[in-house]
Amino acid sequence: MPMYQPELGVGGGGQVLDVETAVKDGILGGGGFICEGGTAEKLDLKEMVEELENIEVPSVFICPISLEPMRDPVTLCTGQTYERSNIMKWFSLGHITCPTTMQELWDDSITPNNTLHQLIHSWFSQKYLAMKKRSEDVQGRALELLDTLKKVKGQARVRALKELRHVVALNSSTKNTVEDNGGLALISSLLGPFTSHAVGSEAIGILVNLDLDAESRRNLVQPAKISLMVDMLNEGSTDTKINCTRLIQTLLDGDDCGADTVSGLSLVVGLLRLIKEKQHPNGVLAGLRLLKALCSQEQVKNSIVSIGAIPQLVEILPNFSPESLELALHVLDSVSSLSDGRVALKDCPKTIPNLVKLLMRVSESCTQQALSILWAVCKLAPEECASQAVEAGLAAKLLLVIQSGCNPVLKQRSAELLKLCSLNYTATLFISKCKLTRTIQ
Repeated sequence: MPMYQPELGVGGGGQVLDVETAVKDGILGGGGFICEGGTAEKLDLKEMVEELENIEVPSVFICPISLEPMRDPVTLCTGQTYERSNIMKWFSLGHITCPTTMQELWDDSITPNNTLHQLIHSWFSQKYLAMKKRSEDVQGRALELLDTLKKVKGQARVRALKELRHVVALNSSTKNTVEDNGGLALISSLLGPFTSHAVGSEAIGILVNLDLDAESRRNLVQPAKISLMVDMLNEGSTDTKINCTRLIQTLLDGDDCGADTVSGLSLVVGLLRLIKEKQHPNGVLAGLRLLKALCSQEQVKNSIVSIGAIPQLVEILPNFSPESLELALHVLDSVSSLSDGRVALKDCPKTIPNLVKLLMRVSESCTQQALSILWAVCKLAPEECASQAVEAGLAAKLLLVIQSGCNPVLKQRSAELLKLCSLNYTATLFISKCKLTRTIQ
């Protein structure tokens, strides 16, 4: 923070800079900071600072105490300037020094820095009005594009949708403009059985960024529109796949669309492909969220088993983030309720080793789901699976769960699984296999 020296004889004393000097010396990066016609004086500084919170502010406007823009700057006898409320709090704590220089104050009075306040207000006014103008320009362009979409077809429609998608992503107020002027119904009407993927991709890219009303939801859950989304989920770009997944999830979260409406085999196949694209974590997360939501349907669980998704999910479990891992385990736990699902889990050589590694490593929820799956598998074939689990270090992990602060249900399930694993061994051999100490025994 530059130290300003008071100038004598400048309107009211204690003012440290005039506007001309500040602009001339480049403190504000150039001229044009005073709004014409006195408009700046009508704007509320607090509101402007809050609206422009992410903008880079000149350091001369920053209070050294809070590191926030000053709204009521005052200057001490040392020449340092602070936000009034911050320096008053400093004094209330018993300090008699300047916070920046740590000089002892020979005069405890504070002087309003009116010139700096004017500079701050003028700078924020210019930025605020420019932002508002850009926002109004973008909103006007959005209205023009909506009008264009009613008239054009083919590539002209694709171009208009692409630009509208850009302006909607650019400014949150533009979303309201589109929603309030029939944009939802118009864009939804563009989706259908004869819609090209180029149009569908751009339209869905817009819809996922808008707040869908009840009418739009009812329109979008029509079979022909859902079929288009599923087709693009399977054949579109990664960005399109993610947007289709997000839109279907949004529709599923509403009251107008049940899981049975979208529970087709093609959808499950498309989601599995998306989940396996490791280089796109957002797609993995979106795909797993939707797959979890769909697992309430027996048809979906049977599809997961029939297309061979179980070993593929088990294989990539170690690559998932904690959030994705919980979703994937929920899906596997759901399919373990099916007899074919349990067989598929048992037949996958990575099921037991990968699940044992997850116990007590990520979260209690993950531990609970992993235990549930292990229990289903081991109970299906105790002799085969129990020995494999013991070799993978399951017993030691189960003892950790039992001795931890986990919930009683989890501890009980761990004890039951430990007992199941021990049935195929004598006590001595079991302890040896598990490499347990006599203390643990």
